[in-house]
Amino acid sequence: YYLWFSFLFGSYGFLLSVILRTELYSSSLRIIAQENVNLYNMIFTLHGIIMIFFNIMPGLFGGFGNYFLPILCGSPELAYPRINSISLLLQPIAFILVILSTAAEFGGGTGWTLYPPLSTSLMSLSPVAVDVIIVGLLVSGIASIMSSLNFITTVMHLRSKGLTLGILSVSTWSLIITSVMLLLTLPVLTGGVLMLLSDLHFNTLFFDPTFAGDPILYQHLFWFFGHPEVYILILPAFGVISHVISTNYCRSLFGNQSMILAMSC
Repeated sequence: YYLWFSFLFGSYGFLLSVILRTELYSSSLRIIAQENVNLYNMIFTLHGIIMIFFNIMPGLFGGFGNYFLPILCGSPELAYPRINSISLLLQPIAFILVILSTAAEFGGGTGWTLYPPLSTSLMSLSPVAVDVIIVGLLVSGIASIMSSLNFITTVMHLRSKGLTLGILSVSTWSLIITSVMLLLTLPVLTGGVLMLLSDLHFNTLFFDPTFAGDPILYQHLFWFFGHPEVYILILPAFGVISHVISTNYCRSLFGNQSMILAMSC
């Protein structure tokens, strides 16, 4: 189901990218009316958020993790099946919340990074659109944290007897390392977007430079998550590729321990 959701969400994000590329194809070709140019920013925002949080992460991390991890650990099931089901159900809920931003009056054309002061400005964009995007990201983050805890617990406590951590495959370790990085970085992103939400609705001034706030602080908080996010997205792909190669050629990977060490660093 993770893979099906990933395919559906990715198809929606791909259609958004087609609209963007069609608009940029020629300076004389405009498919977005001049009276509604903010639609371009809104599509750009949704495309970035959907492809990262709802296409690649549920597909590579959630989908392949749920499928391969119990098999590679010799476990009949993940440690917490009900938590796994809740994590799966939260994904479409988060996606619908993000899509609801298009129903707001001015849309959420902040860019996928949600940088202030644009995202906290009540004059240029609808705060309702930013609200539902933030809540959607929070729900998606909760789902990812639940999956991460489930994967780590499964590897640590439900692997077969005699299967030590030192002889686990590269694909298993890629999921473990990804889970640890998610557990370390997602709370920071959650704190950053909650500060954005409080700036919008609770009269706080975390990111308002007019009242001694620091908009650069949000960039630091966001990229504390955003930089490891690059590896969160690519490490499960490395694990899948290594597993496919070693299985098809019936050979163990050369330098298995070195590969695991390189991913950990």
